[in-house]
Amino acid sequence: MTRRRHNPTDSRRYQDWLNAAYDDLRAAELLLQDDTLNNATAFHCQQCAEKALKGYILARDNQAVDGHNLTWLCKRACRIDGEFTQWLDESAALNKCYIETRYPTDIPTEIPDEQAASLVEMTRQMFRYVADELNAWDELDEMEAY
Repeated sequence: MTRRRHNPTDSRRYQDWLNAAYDDLRAAELLLQDDTLNNATAFHCQQCAEKALKGYILARDNQAVDGHNLTWLCKRACRIDGEFTQWLDESAALNKCYIETRYPTDIPTEIPDEQAASLVEMTRQMFRYVADELNAWDELDEMEAY
């Protein structure tokens, strides 16, 4: 199965992806302040990383990619810029936060406070790297919430 499909409703503007990622990062940072919302914090971290990676790939490779697997997206970004290797392990861990943090299960997922804080910091670092590499800060500051 190829991951180069493109949902026809997805934006083809990398700035839109970064703006949406920025919203998720800010949501994760706010949610982190309430330790009863660690699952929601982790989910927004996953969403921020996914959208930032998709935006980066779109900007650098002019390729819209589909899928939610952060490890695959991170490896794809590594082909463009080897600096993304620093986030491969964390992206694998963050993958678990896409489904498990959103749906009830017989054995609930519980994200400890330290892990939630670590996920936010890793996501913040990745997002900052992407925004810096794409010189996107000016546009982000001017955009309204996605």
